[in-house]
Amino acid sequence: MSYQLNDKIKNLVPYEPISGTYDIRLDANECPFNYNEDFMNMVNRAVSSVSFNRYPDPLCLELRKSFSSFYGIDYKNVSVGNGSDELIFLLESAFMKKGDKMLVAAPDFSMYEFYSSISENPCVSYLKNDDLNIDVDKLIETVKSENISLVLFSNPCNPTGQGISASDARKLVTSVDALVILDEAYMDFWGEENSLLCEVNDYDNLVVFRTASKAIGSAALRLGFAVANESITKAIMAVKSPYNVNSLSQAIGTELYKNKEFLKNRLKTIVQNTKKLYNELLRISESVDDFTVYPTKTNFVFVKTSFSKELWEYLKSKSIVIRCMGGYIRITAGTEDEVSALISAIETYFSEM
Repeated sequence: MSYQLNDKIKNLVPYEPISGTYDIRLDANECPFNYNEDFMNMVNRAVSSVSFNRYPDPLCLELRKSFSSFYGIDYKNVSVGNGSDELIFLLESAFMKKGDKMLVAAPDFSMYEFYSSISENPCVSYLKNDDLNIDVDKLIETVKSENISLVLFSNPCNPTGQGISASDARKLVTSVDALVILDEAYMDFWGEENSLLCEVNDYDNLVVFRTASKAIGSAALRLGFAVANESITKAIMAVKSPYNVNSLSQAIGTELYKNKEFLKNRLKTIVQNTKKLYNELLRISESVDDFTVYPTKTNFVFVKTSFSKELWEYLKSKSIVIRCMGGYIRITAGTEDEVSALISAIETYFSEM
């Protein structure tokens, strides 16, 4: 009798991003700018302070304080994960009991539903409107009628680029008994006035996620943050693994969030480049049928088109990589020169059709 993998994992395949070397990478919603020389000097100093023979700080205390200072919140409301992915899986598996149902707002980040399948909790998909927005009243109705225990969606949304207002988010949180997790990985691009980050102590059922991978430009560090009231935060700290965030990421992240002016100025540049990307794609859509460009509150633009695969293949042949998602494409805003090169390549593609 040989061992057999169980049904929920036996047909899974590992995540495989696009491999190879390309001149322009606009597929992963990463920051287009690497650290400059001053930042690298900071990184080297931070690394030199690490005691490699010791375990990391299990509380991530200095990192939590630095992150909290950056956003003007209390560090006691913050817990840290090895990327937001760890936090997503952790909260789905620990904050729901066997048989509890969660809800996602489709289309959204695919890992939300994937992790629910691993933790063996049913997942209900609330379908967004044709314009890819959420009707909050209908969402609340679904949460209640389906007896949902946990609600999780990205705001603004990956991949659509849309978002619900802070007032709508408050309405949701105060109208349901479920735990509501707002993944605000892209909120830096939209603006803090649309966030509930500073309001977590006002509610007993709210968690807000943030990340260092997008606007902060440090995807390599794998730093995700959960912000909630002290009761929920204590529970997260209790169920996470003791040394989940390595010492290198903690040391660099602590120094990183102290550079607020630099990070905010770089953010402005990314927002400007995103506006250029959106406006140029919108201009192209005016002369091309079947090419719908959605407004964006993020650092990428979402486009609906039936020839997404063909355009993706063409751009890849020109050493430009974007994300193909069925009948849609998602394009990250790169540097100004990268945006210009992309637009030129797309115009060439259409001229040759």
